[in-house]
Parts: sequence; structure tokens; C-alpha cells
Amino acid sequence: MSTPADRLDALETRIAYQDETIEELNATITAQWAVIDALSRKVNLLDEQARAVSIIADPSTEPPPPHY
Repeated sequence: MSTPADRLDALETRIAYQDETIEELNATITAQWAVIDALSRKVNLLDEQARAVSIIADPSTEPPPPHY
């Protein structure tokens, strides 16, 4: 049988490892969020550029050539 002191030591060790794991996960999530945020901004910019090009390239917005 384990003594209460042994059980307490085991719990303290377990909590220490859990705290370390939580800090690592937090750092990973923070880094991933920064990447996701940057990618979202790039997607929005590309979407705006694609919409601008599609408006410019839309034949219905241009007058017909003079020979018509």
C-alpha cells in the first residue's frame, strides 16, 4: 500500500507535468492562431483581387468595339 505522502508526491508530479503540457499546448495554439489569422487576411485579399479582376474582365461592362 502507498502512504498518503507517496500519493501526494505522485499527484504533485502529475500536476507538474500537466502544467508543462498545458503551457506547450497554449504556445502551439497561439502560434497556429497567428498563422490562421495571416492566411485569412491573404484569402480575403485574394478574394478582393479576384472580384476586381472579374469586374474588369466582364465583357458586359465594356462598350462594343467601333466596328459593330
